[in-house]
Amino acid sequence: MVDLGDNTTNWIYDLGLDATLIDLLQKLGLSFLIGILIGIEREHRRVNKKISSGVRTFVLACIIGMLATFVSELIGIEILLITAIFFAALSIIIAYTTNIVYGKAGITNSIALFCTFLLGILVAMDYHLFAIVSAVVLTFLLVEKRPLHSFAQHLSDDDILNAVRFLAVAFILYPIMPNEVLFGIVNPRSVILIVVLVSLISFSSYISLRKFGTRGGISYSGLLGGFINSEATTGALSSMSKNRSTLIDATYIGILLTNTAMLVRNLIIALIVDPSGRFALLMLPPQLILIIASLFITFLKRKTFDTTDEQLKINSPFALGPAFKFGAGFTIILIIATIANDVAGPIGIYAMALGGFVSSAAVTVSMATLAVNGSISFSTAAQAAVLASIVSTSAKVALIKMSGSDELFMRARNTFVLLGLIGAVALAGWSYYRYLAVF
Repeated sequence: MVDLGDNTTNWIYDLGLDATLIDLLQKLGLSFLIGILIGIEREHRRVNKKISSGVRTFVLACIIGMLATFVSELIGIEILLITAIFFAALSIIIAYTTNIVYGKAGITNSIALFCTFLLGILVAMDYHLFAIVSAVVLTFLLVEKRPLHSFAQHLSDDDILNAVRFLAVAFILYPIMPNEVLFGIVNPRSVILIVVLVSLISFSSYISLRKFGTRGGISYSGLLGGFINSEATTGALSSMSKNRSTLIDATYIGILLTNTAMLVRNLIIALIVDPSGRFALLMLPPQLILIIASLFITFLKRKTFDTTDEQLKINSPFALGPAFKFGAGFTIILIIATIANDVAGPIGIYAMALGGFVSSAAVTVSMATLAVNGSISFSTAAQAAVLASIVSTSAKVALIKMSGSDELFMRARNTFVLLGLIGAVALAGWSYYRYLAVF
């Protein structure tokens, strides 16, 4: 029974109502509100298309589900079975009427009605929170019809297959992995979890990129691509400048935004690995200066953002190959960094920042993991992670040289060298400040 508080409950009892009636009234009120929530959304759809059930029908469905369950505890479960069969048949009739009589495709309304009936059952069985959360999720799915359809339409068969494989890793492989630190270095389950979480960050950007393509401009594509894979996005944008010289200004700005997104992503990754925020806070000052400098240069150099019909060729972050490559890279860096710390101390850890040439995200995850495990200090780990971001920023020059036109290289060379210097000065200044604070 819903707890209305001592004062309210006592006031109701003063009216002479017994506990059963109070319980029934509470459940009746909650069923009514759930039915209203879903029914209003369905009534809104009635404006645009013919449907045979609106707000009153959904309110009644939820209330009847609750009453049938409530009464079944008194006179037997038969009443609940009869009611369930009735609503199942009613849902079938609505689906038949919608598709055959009116010639409209879809069975959403029928399913929503039966689900509302089931939510009434949950209310009667005192699963109030489950019923409320389910009602909110159901309403969200009904409201977001067009965005969800658009989302599905922009997924290829390979994307769906990769997603299924990835879910198998997340929900089958992850639970069976040993949850213990092996050789004092690596926890296999933590590795899988981090790979899943980092890929989820990338996936939202990847879907947006697939949905909108380059309609939002190369700058838009570059920004989203940076959250997926800044190296791959830089290479893809650079290659455009070879094919179309008119896109040099746009690709230059796009690569700057790609690098900015990479810097932001590394801070997000730091928070994922260390939810306490200590590691991210130690990274924040120099990383933030580098982000602001990148945005400021982008603002100064901004040009008309051209659009193009070409698509950026970036692999899905749900593909198992890239996901396991990231996991392998993170694990290798973690192992080497542990050994380097034992042999050379902090100098060995700083040397691992060179891994930013390949993946600054993998270095960030490795450093955060070592800090959380107590293998190295948070300060040393954060400095190495920021250094990896600086290395990755500077490495964009080499990527542009290999993939882009000479004109794009000449334009971007000084910019990314300057950003690397700004990052280095910011890191040195932050490290010196912390040194003075300690001593």
